[in-house]
Amino acid sequence: MIEQISIYLIAMILGIMLFFSFVIAPVVFTTLDEDNARKFIRRIFPFYYNVNLGISLIVLIIFLILSKIGLDFYLILAITLLFATSNYLLMPMINKYRDEKQDKKFKYSHFISVVINFIQMIFLVVLLI
Repeated sequence: MIEQISIYLIAMILGIMLFFSFVIAPVVFTTLDEDNARKFIRRIFPFYYNVNLGISLIVLIIFLILSKIGLDFYLILAITLLFATSNYLLMPMINKYRDEKQDKKFKYSHFISVVINFIQMIFLVVLLI
């Protein structure tokens, strides 16, 4: 029963990530002007990261309770650490570079965040297979 809950939670994380990546972000940038889009993204992405961080921590705890210390554990650990890194280190850096109009650093750090997001999605799919 508890293992099934972890599968649902993993699927939930993947669903949230896909929805934000392929619905929220494109709609925001095609609907709102740049200033309002930036404000919205800065408000929603910390929420996005923290919700996914919280859910992934629950899955991590479930795996520990089940003594499921193998590839799945290390994948969810990596996913969890990447959510924390993205929210608490990378996002402030991205915002700083954007505010200071350091376009090259902004584009590079934003690209890193996209790559991290993509890697997390791949790990989540592996966990669901």
